[in-house]
Amino acid sequence: MAFSLFLVIIIFLTVMQAAIPFLLKKTIVFGVTIPEGYTEDEILTRFKKTYSATVFLIGLIALLVFLFFSVGNEFQEEQIVFTALLLQFGILFISMLLYLYFHIKTMKRKREHKWGDDLKKVRVVDLTSRSNDEMLPSFMFALPMTITVGLMIYTATQYAVMPDMIPTHWGPNGQPDALTEKNPFSVIASLLILLIMQGMTLSINAFTKKSGVKLNASKRSTSRIQQLSFRKYTSWFLFLTSVLSTVLIGFLQLTTIHGNLGGPILMMAMPLGFLFIILVATAFYAFKVGQGGSRIQLDIDEEPAPGITDHDEDAYWKAGVFYVNKNDPSIFVEKRFGVGWTINFGNPIGYLIVFVPLLLILAITFFL
Repeated sequence: MAFSLFLVIIIFLTVMQAAIPFLLKKTIVFGVTIPEGYTEDEILTRFKKTYSATVFLIGLIALLVFLFFSVGNEFQEEQIVFTALLLQFGILFISMLLYLYFHIKTMKRKREHKWGDDLKKVRVVDLTSRSNDEMLPSFMFALPMTITVGLMIYTATQYAVMPDMIPTHWGPNGQPDALTEKNPFSVIASLLILLIMQGMTLSINAFTKKSGVKLNASKRSTSRIQQLSFRKYTSWFLFLTSVLSTVLIGFLQLTTIHGNLGGPILMMAMPLGFLFIILVATAFYAFKVGQGGSRIQLDIDEEPAPGITDHDEDAYWKAGVFYVNKNDPSIFVEKRFGVGWTINFGNPIGYLIVFVPLLLILAITFFL
């Protein structure tokens, strides 16, 4: 089971990492702002293709290594898991090194050719589009939280009949592989972690909803539609993740209270089903929507406005990955390399929303 699970993950990770340069806005190449008119530059296109081909090759080598060490060898499940995790880390690490290399090359090419120096730089933030925003309201994200609180209350009523050893981790086959002694904290620890995760998704959705809609200065109408679609799909993706996490962890909690609820087949099917839906949803989000809604197909064919380009924010993006701008009130901004959002490291509220919950989760795990 562990072999099949990690085989799928390695393949998925390789495909996603290799496809990233082609899932982004054409005006953002390896974290660098490229003005309209230069986005089809032959060298930049070569950079993208080289990155994708190299990552795909690295992923293929990692896949072959995984198959070589796993098939026909009597490895323990722990060894298979360790090997798979090591290979996944290797793919991500090499991908990041390649990204940094091409980021530097792209910055150098832009600077040497003075792209955009003769254009008027404009920053367009549309606050009026919020009335058309289809992001989900916060109360939708609060619904899974009420279920989690209800499970905590139910767990308290069943404390006396719960086993003396409480599962704290489940293997790829859905069976517990780590236990801790029963106490009032350990019986609800997984639910506390779930509640924190649900609170994070609620906060991310709420603060993303409040952020302004940043438009492409030379293609305002097109980018407005794409941005609104991107925000809508992001909200639904967050909600789906929250609901699926609630179903999975809630089910595992009930099996702890009532024994092997549903039998071993259901115990194995639940985490596999969770993973399958998440991977499919992630692929749809990335390939159908793209960064900033750039892959949303529109009926209109808007010509770029002449003489203007987007305001260059490259100085605020450290290595094109970390956004640090104390003058920007936005807490979450679109990633420049990857699909989704990242925090504004210049706004301390972002640290509270992301890093404090992560520290709480680590603390709960540590004290189990």
